[in-house]
Formats: sequence, C-alpha cells, structure tokens
Amino acid sequence: MTSPVLHCLRCGRAAAAGGARFDGCRACAAEGIGVNTMPSLADLRGVDLAAYRGGPWGLPAALPASGPPITLGEGNTPVVRLRRDPERAQEGHPVGELWLKYEGGNPTGSHKDRAMAVGLAAAVAAGADTVVAASSGNAGAAAAAYAARAGLRCVVFTNEAVPAGLRAQIDALGAERVVHRGTAAERNAAMARAVEERGWYPLTSYSSPSPGGNPYANEGYKSVAYELARDFSGRRIDTVVVPTSRGDLLAGIGRGFRELATAGLIAREPRLVAAEPAASAPYTAALRHPDRADQERTRVVDGPTVAFSLGEERPCWQGLDALWRSSGTAMAVGEDAIMAEYRRLATEGLIVEPSSAVGVAVARELVGDPETLVVAIGTATGMKGLGG
Repeated sequence: MTSPVLHCLRCGRAAAAGGARFDGCRACAAEGIGVNTMPSLADLRGVDLAAYRGGPWGLPAALPASGPPITLGEGNTPVVRLRRDPERAQEGHPVGELWLKYEGGNPTGSHKDRAMAVGLAAAVAAGADTVVAASSGNAGAAAAAYAARAGLRCVVFTNEAVPAGLRAQIDALGAERVVHRGTAAERNAAMARAVEERGWYPLTSYSSPSPGGNPYANEGYKSVAYELARDFSGRRIDTVVVPTSRGDLLAGIGRGFRELATAGLIAREPRLVAAEPAASAPYTAALRHPDRADQERTRVVDGPTVAFSLGEERPCWQGLDALWRSSGTAMAVGEDAIMAEYRRLATEGLIVEPSSAVGVAVARELVGDPETLVVAIGTATGMKGLGG
C-alpha cells in the first residue's frame, strides 16, 4: 500500500522517510517543539450529512487508511442535553443549552475507539504483526480490543496507577501489559526502543517533545465533528469543549469541522475550548502569552490530578493550532470543581470519568446567552474506575 504523504502542521515539511515511526516533525523537534505530521484534509464536497451513518467508517473517503474497515460499531454516541443550572437561573443569569457528547457509549467505553479503529486498519494495511501503545488506560483498552478484532498482537506499556477495572479490561482483551515503574518519559523511551528495534507499529505518542499520536489513527476523531454537524443540523453550535492532554481529540475534531466548513456543510466552525485540570494545564498557561512563539514553547509543572488521563508539561502544537484556527481558548478547573461535576452528572444518570467532568465543568462557565449552544465532549465512562 502507498500511504498518503504526511506533512508537518507547522512548517509544512514532508515527514522523514523511515517507515511507520510517527515521531513527528524532526525539524520542529530540533527547536524543542513537538509537531505532528498529518495527511491532507479530506474533500467533503457532495457529502449528504443527513445520510451519514456515523463513526469513522461512515465516510471512508475521509480517512487515510485503505483496505477493509476494522470496526466494533464505534461512533454514533449519544448527545445528551444537561439540566440548566438552577443557581444561575435563580440569580437571573441567562442560560443557554449545554449538551454532552457521551463517548462512553463506544464499544470499549471511550473516544479512543474512534482512533484505534482507523489505526488498526492502517497497521493491517502496512503489514504489521504487532501494535504497541503507551497508555494510562483507555487507549490501551481500545488498542487491545481493535488489535484482537484485527488478529494482531498488542503490547501496552502502562504504569502501576492504572485503575483495576482498566487493567482487567486490557488483560481480558488479550493484550500483553508491560508495567513500567519509571516516569512517563522512561515508559515512552521503552516504547520507542520497541518501535525502532523490533519494528512494532505505534498507535500512540512516544517521542519527546510529544507531537501527538499516530496521525492516521487521529483522523478517526474527525467523526465526532461530523456527527455533531449531522445531529445539530440547521442549528449553530457556538462552542465545543474538549478535555485535552496531547491534543489528539481536540485537533481531530478541529480538522473535522474545517473539512465541513470548507465543503459548505456548516456555516462556520465552532469555537474550540481545551479543558484542563488546574494541576496540569499547559494550554491555559500557554495562551496567557501574547506571542505564539512563547505559547508553543511553554512548559509547566505536571502535577497529580484525579483526572489522571489528562496533563502534560507542554502543549502539543497540534492542539494550539486547533485553538488558534477556531479563535478558541483553554480553561482549567481545580480538583474540587472536577469532583463536584462528577457527582452532579451522576444525579442526571451519567457516570463519567473525571477527565470528562473537567470538560463539563468548563463548559458550564461558557453557557451564557439563552441562544448559546455549547457541547462538552464526555471522553469516557466512569464505570471502569468503580470498585477499584
């Protein structure tokens, strides 16, 4: 198979040859900036959104992977309207609509299924026999599931802090779980050696500074934007709030909306907002700088947080790019606010992971004018962390 040419999002250079390494733009990395290399945007002219059946494979021409789809029925996740804030209403504040795009409805319970479905199809097309991921939980579970579906060996580099439910899920799906007791950087270095020395196909980021995950897999996230455009047809989505770490989901959603706007399928792209825990909020810190050169070189202390799947020392450039293009911003919330939102969502029948609660907590701050429509992305179910 001839794969699409990948180009750096920042400098435009073609990705270096060398097979399936996916370690980002080496020229930008030499400047200390991790930037993903991505395929060209898809041309969606002529697409009938009303007929779009959802998920990454609902528009296969928009994906870089060729060959038969690897699927477990991912996508078409529910969009749930959340209750109005009674305190704001009593105080006379205008309140718009707040919706949750609940990615916990995917086969393994998280948004990662969208990426891994496409990533495994690309791995099969590349002739891989082993795929590898470094993960704090959800990506490892999704990689294990889709590798099993594709009939490939899967190795997951992880750590001791992964909740018991996620460990059990990865193990039950047949992946080889390698517990690394060092730092995240040391874990990623171990994965890098496996990619370089053993030729394993990488599904997640492993290089430093991190550019983000597998560029083919990340194209699966565009389907979140397609589904939102279809489901809110005829209505303007003002803002989409995305819990953000390395920016794979944020950037993928942004690319999807850009494709839709370019094709005339939506009037304009929604503003994107990166939601972060205050203990580890590089995007929020970066956007305090007026100059983009300073923004892309920002570093923060990556502290512990209940939203353990979020947090980085640096903002990935792909995430900053998505915020810049949509005139977006980043907002951080503290641990108390995260857990308060987690409990509040449970009163509406929704058990989400704390990282999802980060997004909803931020989104509540953005619902103002009665005509405002804000969507928060609920990245995963909270069921995996119960009883552990």
